[in-house]
Amino acid sequence: MEPNGVVVVGSISADVTAFARRLPRRGETVLGDDVTLVLGGKGANQAVAAARAGAPTWLVGCVGTDAFGEIVSSALRSHGVALTEIRSVGTRTGVAHIRVDASGENDIVMTPLANADLNTVMVDESIRAVRGKASVLLLQLEIPVDVACHAAEAGAEAGLTVVLDPAPAQPLPDGVWRHVSVVTPNESEAAALTGMRVADAESAERAAGWFLDRGVRHALITLGGGGALSVTRERTRHFPAYPVTPVDTTAAGDAFTGFLGAALAAGLDTATAVRRGMAAGALATTLPGASPSLPGRTAVDELLAAVAEEAAR
Repeated sequence: MEPNGVVVVGSISADVTAFARRLPRRGETVLGDDVTLVLGGKGANQAVAAARAGAPTWLVGCVGTDAFGEIVSSALRSHGVALTEIRSVGTRTGVAHIRVDASGENDIVMTPLANADLNTVMVDESIRAVRGKASVLLLQLEIPVDVACHAAEAGAEAGLTVVLDPAPAQPLPDGVWRHVSVVTPNESEAAALTGMRVADAESAERAAGWFLDRGVRHALITLGGGGALSVTRERTRHFPAYPVTPVDTTAAGDAFTGFLGAALAAGLDTATAVRRGMAAGALATTLPGASPSLPGRTAVDELLAAVAEEAAR
């Protein structure tokens, strides 16, 4: 059988999210409406999304020996993510402080803590451990940059399809891009990495060319309510967004990448994988929180079926 699993190398955090009518200005205090403590971190979120999409999923990352470590490990287990490649290290578990306003917009302070202890030896051990089981590697940048770059190279050498979500955006060595099969920045991340203004499909296509020129096979730039632009050497294609009413956009990108990776691992064609990722990302904005908002495969199937039915009328 062909390997149909997903291995995620990335961050794990406890997300403390405060909800308020609006975000405070500098030096200001506002009264909030609610607060939650849930599993988060871009690596963990993408692993949960891939698992909920139906893919066997392994997460490579680090947690601390504190209470937060127990909370996040239990949550990952409950979502069906394999914990065999998670290391417990002698420090505190990463924490993200998230603030969300009434429109669903957010800002985030991510404190890596244990995530900073992830190293290249751990990555190599884990890639060997999932050989023959996983075909897709998902990466983000909430772990040390050198470790993420090493994971891209090691994953490519192992024959994995490497999908990089370059968030939070930061400078990367030019040599990493030739190991990346798919890059999935949003508008601001694409602008930060390429130095180009990205505000619409036309400018997104120019930014996509920057990635392709450096060796990426497929640049997939998400445009929020504007959908997503898919660019390869052979074809440029725009995928419209799915209309939803957003509550919290925190995990939308992670839902997108997790479902995209699971679909690619299952052998689905690129267009289908993109649509599944976009549907998952749209649904993730309709609920508060990071991991609690990640949809299941059935919900994504139902949204896609409803959209197809509407288009056929």
